[in-house]
Amino acid sequence: MLNTFVHRRAHSRPQAAPASLHAFTVRRWPAGGAALALPTPFVSLLIPAYNETARLGHTLGQVLAYLHAQPYTSELLVIDDGSSDGTAQLAERYFAEHAAQAGAVTTRVISYQPNRGKGYAVRQGLLAAQGTVAVFSDADLSTPIAQLPLVLDPIMAGSYDVVFGSRALDRSVIGVRQPLLRELSGRFFNLIMRAATGLPYWDTQCGFKAFRLDVCRPLVEGAQLDRFGFDVELLYLAHYAGLRLREQPVQWNDAAGSKVGIWSGIDGFRELRQLRRRAGQGHYDAAMQRARTAASPLDPALPPLASATPPTIS
Repeated sequence: MLNTFVHRRAHSRPQAAPASLHAFTVRRWPAGGAALALPTPFVSLLIPAYNETARLGHTLGQVLAYLHAQPYTSELLVIDDGSSDGTAQLAERYFAEHAAQAGAVTTRVISYQPNRGKGYAVRQGLLAAQGTVAVFSDADLSTPIAQLPLVLDPIMAGSYDVVFGSRALDRSVIGVRQPLLRELSGRFFNLIMRAATGLPYWDTQCGFKAFRLDVCRPLVEGAQLDRFGFDVELLYLAHYAGLRLREQPVQWNDAAGSKVGIWSGIDGFRELRQLRRRAGQGHYDAAMQRARTAASPLDPALPPLASATPPTIS
């Protein structure tokens, strides 16, 4: 059952229903200010969170302060991925107690049980987002929120449909590096990913990505991977649907308490295999065609729909 407490804004769309039979709770608080009547996009900032009580309050404070200072209307969503430490309650309490700080920023918490994985959480956030552009960011703010214009502005300018942060294109902007073993395993995963999918990108796993929702929503609806491979799946669908993607260097700092470990890597390779199998069987074709149809009126020069058949690995 879905319980929703709504603070209504002018020009808002009905919220998409979560793609699951699991119980969800969605809460939205009045932000204490009128929506800004500006011609800039309405931005949805998504923070997937799993057992993040130790740092979520600090993160929400930084993000709210940043969004409140921007000239566009925005919303901030925390998607609690089945936490057991009170993450959802902390976010609810923070939003209720800091309504004045939020100003014109609408705030919401989406919570469900059990834990399903970061990919599932991001997907629910993207489906619930009401913005023209949705951006998801890791709860540890490994990429500082001040980097938001780097992924947002190219979409606002009408030049791209998906812009995603990268740590690989310019490693000089990395501040605190990952432990060597984790960095090397990430590079190895990327090499396997490129061979398995044919994608030309050098970093698919940075947790800082922006999507133009009118063309990307069909891809989100068609995506199926719940864990480490979900980034690759979304970029794969967007790339082979012929959308315009940009890999954008961003500042990044390794943060203590990362939940990416050896089991995440194993999940990633397993999900790459699932991605190849589903693509080869045509499971994504309808979603990609819907995204292409949505993009075509906006980009008449769109090339023919690319084949989504994974490359052969010899």
